[in-house]
Amino acid sequence: MHSLDKVDENIKKIGELFPNTLTEVIKGYREDGSPILENAIDFDVLRQELSNILVEGPEERYQFTWPDKKKSILLANAPIGKTLRPYRDESVDFDSTENLYIEGDNLEALKLLQETYLGKVNVIYIDPPYNTGNDFVYEDDFVQNTDEYLANSGQFDEEGNRLVPNLESNGRFHTDWLNMIYPRLRLAKDLLSDDGVIFISIDDNEVDNLVKCCREIFGGSNYIATFPWRKRTAKSDVPFGISQDYEWIIACAKSKDFIGCVKGKERRYYETPDLPNRPWRIHDLTKQTSASERPKSNFTMINPKTGEQYPANPNRTWAITIDTFQKYYDEKRIVFPGDYDFLNISKPAFRYFKEDDEKKAGKYFGTKPVSTRFPEDIGMSLDGTKEISDIFGGKVFSFPKPTMLIKFLLNASTMLNKDSVILDFFSGSSTTAHAVMQLNAEDGGNRKFIMIQIPEETDEKSAAFKEGYKNISEIGKERIRRVGKKIQKENPEVADKLDFGFRVLKVDTTNMQDVFYNPSEYSQEDLFDHEDNIKPDRTPEDLLFQVMLDLGVLLSSKIEETEIGGKKVFDVADGYLIACFDSNVNGDVITEIAKRKPYYAVFRDSSMASDSVATNFEQIFETYSPTTVRKVL
Repeated sequence: MHSLDKVDENIKKIGELFPNTLTEVIKGYREDGSPILENAIDFDVLRQELSNILVEGPEERYQFTWPDKKKSILLANAPIGKTLRPYRDESVDFDSTENLYIEGDNLEALKLLQETYLGKVNVIYIDPPYNTGNDFVYEDDFVQNTDEYLANSGQFDEEGNRLVPNLESNGRFHTDWLNMIYPRLRLAKDLLSDDGVIFISIDDNEVDNLVKCCREIFGGSNYIATFPWRKRTAKSDVPFGISQDYEWIIACAKSKDFIGCVKGKERRYYETPDLPNRPWRIHDLTKQTSASERPKSNFTMINPKTGEQYPANPNRTWAITIDTFQKYYDEKRIVFPGDYDFLNISKPAFRYFKEDDEKKAGKYFGTKPVSTRFPEDIGMSLDGTKEISDIFGGKVFSFPKPTMLIKFLLNASTMLNKDSVILDFFSGSSTTAHAVMQLNAEDGGNRKFIMIQIPEETDEKSAAFKEGYKNISEIGKERIRRVGKKIQKENPEVADKLDFGFRVLKVDTTNMQDVFYNPSEYSQEDLFDHEDNIKPDRTPEDLLFQVMLDLGVLLSSKIEETEIGGKKVFDVADGYLIACFDSNVNGDVITEIAKRKPYYAVFRDSSMASDSVATNFEQIFETYSPTTVRKVL
């Protein structure tokens, strides 16, 4: 590796004061494939260091670190020459669905989503490897060649499969797991909206380290809680005679804007002729204060209608004072015994109007805070296993979470925003997608999901492999297909209103030709071999999705294929982006596209029918749609 010789003086000074903040980022690659590194400051770490000084004081500072932490930070920042390619045949309702299923390494996928989904994801749920000694972690090193990878991991395949076992005998047992989870969480944070939240399932092995990671990445003040989830009933044959029946779900917010809630128990309001259209309820009119603490509240309340007296309890005085009694009485906020026959009260009570409650609670009216104690029917591991066995007619996936658990978390975090985008980048058997569709069917929501899963191969001896599922991604996609049909059948009244489809995209190399030659290595004849800068196996739809990624257009956007002058044209998001990648595109086609005034217009360099068309290209848009952003691949 080579580093730049010159170091910015400001970076050097900050690095001297806060050495943990100094890192390196990859700015590009040399012809020999080696990365070009540049010194930089990790501002997330710097903010944490400054927070330690300002909040806790310089005399007491804490830092969470481990071997290779800087490498994991570098991984989060390293660029990748990848794209997402669409797979229409594996999708359901490809043209109209707003759901995504992304197949590939989740670190690469999260990087690819950074531009398009920055700040657009409302909820993230993940169930990452628990690091039990039997799980796999990701060996992420995008600059290794295959020989180096073989030496490092002991295995590789032609697809660059990065899953390697993390055995307890490994001297870097916790380090490797932290190096895997840390960069993914950093990227995930950027995708969250300001009112977004992340839920992470974990067991005892890494829960402490994970909480520290989350506090560093999301900020200590944005750590919400750790939910205990009972995964099983007590076992008898256990170490130390203690059955560990719980796992944990860590919740962190992007900012203080997140507020969780669930439906609250409906309050009982009365409607009476004396107060038409003003429902009301009553509440205790005493307060847990003594006469010495609130002398003005220690008075005898007199019913103006009857003259009946109600002396204060000196150990629990009235909640109002003698000075404010008349005001509240005139506002009809004090109810005396006998005012209403249906009330069984023996002392004055305070009246709250429904309008008061609605004003105070705002959009949270009718809800209550979420308890970290899950409902009794939330489900355990056996329930998750039974669910997937019922769907597939056999156990094709081990230890899936029960849908009820994920559905509870999604409901608690999206009750007030039923158009939320939910991301799961360790999607496994797609329980999260199942939960999203089920919840939408129950409350009429329009939540969208993004599932990400590496195509980890199934064991040849497993039931999944024998049933024809060669990797976990195939299981996840098939579950969404089957569950979608089942929910539609069980809920015919909403079947036509909800989205049960998904658009399959796969992480792949860039669509552009790989050219790594020096000018001296070219001959005149070689130039014709590189006339087209697009790989020959790539389709126009492949190019479209790379363009959508580059321009930050949502990958779930509606896509319509139309024809202009005999050429295939893609219309994305109702004219926001119009692209044509056919050859021999003439001026009439370009003019018609310009007249539609898209925000973006994209063509291939080799699309132009002639030099004349290429020359007039800019002028055509200047005439008909000067504000359109033009891009040529």
